Amino acid sequence: MCGIAGILNFKNEPVAYSQLKAMTDSIAHRGPDGEGQYVDGSLGLGHRRLAIIDLSPAGHQPMQTRDQRYTITYNGEVYNFKELRIELEAKGYRFHSHTDTEVVLNAYAEWGDKCLSKFNGMFAFAIWDKKERKLFLARDRYGIKPLYYFLNNSCFIFGSEVKAIIGSGLYKASLDKEGLVEYLTFQNFFTDKTLFQDIKMLMPGHYAYVSLSGNFTKHQYWDFNFSGSLKISEEDAIEETDRLFKQAVQRQLISDVPVSAYLSGGLDSGAITMVARKYIPHMKTFTIGFDLSSATGLELSFDERAKAERISYLAKTEHYEMVLKAGDMERCMDKYVWHLEEPRVGQSYPNYYAAKLASKFGKVVLSGAGGDELFGGYPWRYFYGEEQISFDNFIDAYYLKWQRLVSNTQLKELLEPIWDEIQHVWTRDIFADVFKSIKKDSFNPDEALRASFYLEAKTFLHGLLVVEDKLSMAHGLETRVPFLDNDLVDFAMKIPNHMKISGHVQTANENDLASKIQATRGGKHILRKTLGKYLDKSVTDNKKQGFSSPDASWFKGESIEYVKRELSVVSSIFSQNVINEIVDQHVSGIKNNRLAIWSFLHLEEIFPVFLMK
Repeated sequence: MCGIAGILNFKNEPVAYSQLKAMTDSIAHRGPDGEGQYVDGSLGLGHRRLAIIDLSPAGHQPMQTRDQRYTITYNGEVYNFKELRIELEAKGYRFHSHTDTEVVLNAYAEWGDKCLSKFNGMFAFAIWDKKERKLFLARDRYGIKPLYYFLNNSCFIFGSEVKAIIGSGLYKASLDKEGLVEYLTFQNFFTDKTLFQDIKMLMPGHYAYVSLSGNFTKHQYWDFNFSGSLKISEEDAIEETDRLFKQAVQRQLISDVPVSAYLSGGLDSGAITMVARKYIPHMKTFTIGFDLSSATGLELSFDERAKAERISYLAKTEHYEMVLKAGDMERCMDKYVWHLEEPRVGQSYPNYYAAKLASKFGKVVLSGAGGDELFGGYPWRYFYGEEQISFDNFIDAYYLKWQRLVSNTQLKELLEPIWDEIQHVWTRDIFADVFKSIKKDSFNPDEALRASFYLEAKTFLHGLLVVEDKLSMAHGLETRVPFLDNDLVDFAMKIPNHMKISGHVQTANENDLASKIQATRGGKHILRKTLGKYLDKSVTDNKKQGFSSPDASWFKGESIEYVKRELSVVSSIFSQNVINEIVDQHVSGIKNNRLAIWSFLHLEEIFPVFLMK
């Protein structure tokens, strides 16, 4: 796990080592164990190393093939690299290290971009072909590892984080106002845009080629497909899910440094811990709790320490906890925003503290991310629809459910100072474009439910993964996600809907506690059945609960002065009156605007740092 960066100049201008070093220095937190730069005329690659597999100098990057034709800068872990190494050795390849990096490099030398279909893991990397004078870049299926790029007529620049691109000195940061509209609608980015003008993300499951002439082409090599096509009994589905789950956890334990786990107290992280501890003696686990002294309503259940302690007892782990209070958000905000850069889904500063805690005890931690998106963990959020429904009706209705921050009407008022510049942006079209691969003929409620699964995995999960990468790597920590093992994902997508959602439970009102509890217990039916052999009913029958701090209460109480101070004078692109209205609605209890308030706090913090110079 590492940080990568690079430059390809189109005007035959040489790349300076000092320029690459400035880029890698900006992301030194991603790789405190070493650095390297490689220059071939107008091409430069940079690397920061976090040593996980083969800790010796043989793992130094950028790394070259024996004939020096190909050079790689690589970030990630390919868990099946040993099997691929055997296959490549049979073809005559020889290795000087025990890293997965060298396997990825030689796999590309042998199979070209077809090598991507062979990798089971998480990755973002770039390979320079010295003979053909072209650059190849790729990102894993699900977007676990990020890859940003900037392209103009003069150069192509890429990096694991935006700050690496800024560090090149060839890009001046400015706000992408169209990207801002997208974020303020979805609290996420559904396209490849970012908040930074002309900086894009290489999307999950994609690769790209860049030539010295400036030709840039990108291709999709994989996508989610929730076909639900499997003809299987529930008993057989449970047995196969269990086999693949255990295999996934065991695969992702490969490491030359200790592996630990997050333990939220929920089903997914609990089951991962119960399986992993069989292979890891004296395993360490980590939980973030919350001081609920001033919490009210649903947030009184947000502290899951007791549940986590119960699982730790069953798994016999060495368990550590940290309790967050209202002021902890303020204390970390500047560092948190610097590392995360652009905001994404949810309120994620607790993840920052979780990674900080885990990093004190090692370099690798297991996470339960992905279980909800694969097995139907959000029943109250899915679209079930009427008995007869068209694709267009589905888009119109479901789009309204995903306006997470501000509605279209309020968006126009909020961005009134710049509305003339962005009124052409139709976020409904952005939303609809996510489903371009979905069958639109004979659309029915079952198709609508599968489309809901697709949206969650394609957009919401991707946002969560970007956040987790940035905040864990802020502390030199690698997060692994066993639920995103290729074999487990491929099987989960084929499981029929009725095995995931018990009774197709739907709630009309997300604020109705009784119906929401019913819905949360209706999700992940097959996974609850499968993981019941590892955890007792107090966990498997419990309602679904996200990892969230009680900020709805804190924003009305202990943090209200901080909120009012930070949002009392906002950037000129926003209407101050609308911001005040959003805060007042929340404080008075008219509407829970915690996500909107959180987002504006983040935006107001980042604008001066990156965008409004």
